[in-house]
Amino acid sequence: MMKILKKTTKLDGVGYDIRGPVADEAARMTAEGIDIICLNTGNPARFGLFAPKFIEDAFCAGARSAEGYSDSQGIADAIGAICAYSASKGIEGVTPADVYTGNGVSELISITLQALLDNGDEILIPTPDYPLWTSVATLCGGKVVHYLCDEGAGWLPDAADIRRKVTPRTKAIVIINPNNPTGALYPEDNLLEILKIARENELVVFADEIYDRLVMDGLTHSSCAALAPDLFTVTFNGLSKSHMIAGFRCGWMVISGEKAHAADYIEGIHMLASMRLCANVPAQSVIRAALDEPFSAAPLIEPGGRIYEQREFIHRAINDIPGLSAVKPQAAFYLFPKIDKKKFAIKDDERFVLDFLHEHHVLLTHGGGFNWPDTDHFRIVYLPELTELRHIADRLRLFLETYHQEG
Repeated sequence: MMKILKKTTKLDGVGYDIRGPVADEAARMTAEGIDIICLNTGNPARFGLFAPKFIEDAFCAGARSAEGYSDSQGIADAIGAICAYSASKGIEGVTPADVYTGNGVSELISITLQALLDNGDEILIPTPDYPLWTSVATLCGGKVVHYLCDEGAGWLPDAADIRRKVTPRTKAIVIINPNNPTGALYPEDNLLEILKIARENELVVFADEIYDRLVMDGLTHSSCAALAPDLFTVTFNGLSKSHMIAGFRCGWMVISGEKAHAADYIEGIHMLASMRLCANVPAQSVIRAALDEPFSAAPLIEPGGRIYEQREFIHRAINDIPGLSAVKPQAAFYLFPKIDKKKFAIKDDERFVLDFLHEHHVLLTHGGGFNWPDTDHFRIVYLPELTELRHIADRLRLFLETYHQEG
């Protein structure tokens, strides 16, 4: 008998339910010829939202020169554009040596956490979170401590909860702003409270700001690194969502603040970035064009724009369904509704989204997939056009008219 090959125990506690078991079931159903509406990922191209032509032109123009490896941190043209963009956000003193391009922000999250965390080191991550943060930190041997984002306060981080959870083993804090999955935008006073805690406890600040150009309602995004220029901060950003090129895997990170005490850590980041040779070079070739051109998504997120109107509709529609409620998101593509657990006897939120998938062929992600500790939430991506969103809302209303979890 052959020895059974098992996955490494390093994967214990690691998950990514946005593409987890329920998504696998949706794929199986699709293979059987069932048409599934996939609202589990913020993938603009799936819903007919494509890159502007100047991005396509820049990509084609740069194709020939992008056939070889680039420097491990990125091509000079892209690096220069990222430095300028950082300055426009108020992040001081960013030089080319402080910038790293990546195959999406996901790769860069992995690099920064691998370079930082020893077994047992604690890292503060919000709940709900973008689950890659929790999974990568766990895989690196870190101990994830989730701090609460308060739904009653518009999903803002609870600074008092953060302060209670800092220990001598805490090395870093993750701030996801605008937030995925809630769509919350954090005001400066809230950010300053969190950054004060980071300063007092000498924490590394990881600022995930990938949705900073998808802010609605005339609001303004504030960058953590700009608010606390003295703190060692790693800011993550990219073009996947704002310029509708998720498949290009085009992200970057910027190191800022006081760096003298972090030379060894930065050396570790540089080593890991070099080991993967470089980021996707054709994707890097569009960064300057993207950051130099007027903001391409603005018409979509203003009143009358497609994403804005889709948000308005789904927020109203969800709140009109008995047993559901949702805080209006201020950015990104996501709504994180609350389910009345008692009304529907919800004991298993993954089962809830699986039952909805089986009955109405719509794929959602359960709240537990974002490390939310209760069984009373799910995330919906509101990228489909209004006609389709109306059908989805009708299916959800019909489903919940009779839904009740047994056992």
